[in-house]
Amino acid sequence: MTVYGLHASHEQIPPSDLLAAVVHAEQAGFTAAMCSDHFSPWSVRQGESGFAWSWLGSALQATGHLPFGVVNAPGQRYHPAIIAQAVAGVASMYPGRFWVALGSGEASNEHITGAGWPRKEARNARLRECVDVIRALLSGEEVSHDGLVTVDRARLWTLPPAVPPLIGAACSTATAAWCAQWADGLITVNAPRERLREVVGAYREAGGRGPAHLQVHLSWAPDEDQALALAHDQWRTNVHAPPVSWDLDSAELFDIVSEHVTPEQVAGTVNVSSDLGRHTAWLQEYAELGFDVVMLHHVGREQSAFIDTFGAEVLPRLDVTRPLPATAKEYRCV
Repeated sequence: MTVYGLHASHEQIPPSDLLAAVVHAEQAGFTAAMCSDHFSPWSVRQGESGFAWSWLGSALQATGHLPFGVVNAPGQRYHPAIIAQAVAGVASMYPGRFWVALGSGEASNEHITGAGWPRKEARNARLRECVDVIRALLSGEEVSHDGLVTVDRARLWTLPPAVPPLIGAACSTATAAWCAQWADGLITVNAPRERLREVVGAYREAGGRGPAHLQVHLSWAPDEDQALALAHDQWRTNVHAPPVSWDLDSAELFDIVSEHVTPEQVAGTVNVSSDLGRHTAWLQEYAELGFDVVMLHHVGREQSAFIDTFGAEVLPRLDVTRPLPATAKEYRCV
């Protein structure tokens, strides 16, 4: 049994349109949703970047049962105490319907503070400090901390009835294994089958428990050429492996380095097809690899036809289930 949800891409779609999309998705049979939390899009052509936290309150209110998640990078653009307060506020209004995935971030979003962009090892160390601060605050503790982040006598006065899951975001086996030390679950993005098997395996073998989430980039249109052209227009800036995706600091730079990316290269990172049977097989394969939650990100800016078509013709072919309430269960290894 697998949860199939909708990924809401703030980098591509205005918040009001995204709100309509998640309401539509719930009506069409999707059982969960998540969103990005960026300050900048990946490309000038995408052209949007709404504020995730204000949108989440509206989206949870507008939908009846969908749980929501957000991928966030505490430590530079956000102080961890502020993220703890934001998580607590959302989770107190919508208990059991909210989780947050924590990652080390990208320069394109974090450079706005004017602080230097740390190397990956330092970003991971900073993230771990932030995780510990956020979890302690959500547990009702008063926190003071001096390290890569500084916290002075912080306390949350509004607490949720249960601590929501803190999910670890990972694209590599090394990061996945490291997330097992502290996370209530894992989230990654689609990659070749064997690569995904290795990432999930690294997390599980290191003692990681809790649900494994996958964000799947896909492009569908009734015509194959149209599906490929759509993916190339909107997502060719996202074919670059780390550290490029971590270290470029503007949408304009992503467009420059992606100028000569071909449609065929995009099809290596986005599931492109007009064949709904092929999309169904891809999604079923992710469940067989061990993913408990699969979030579908149609990379086109127009979502209605995709939601209607997948709701009517793809989801009924899959073993779709509703998620359990989103609460932390001390899944982390010791």
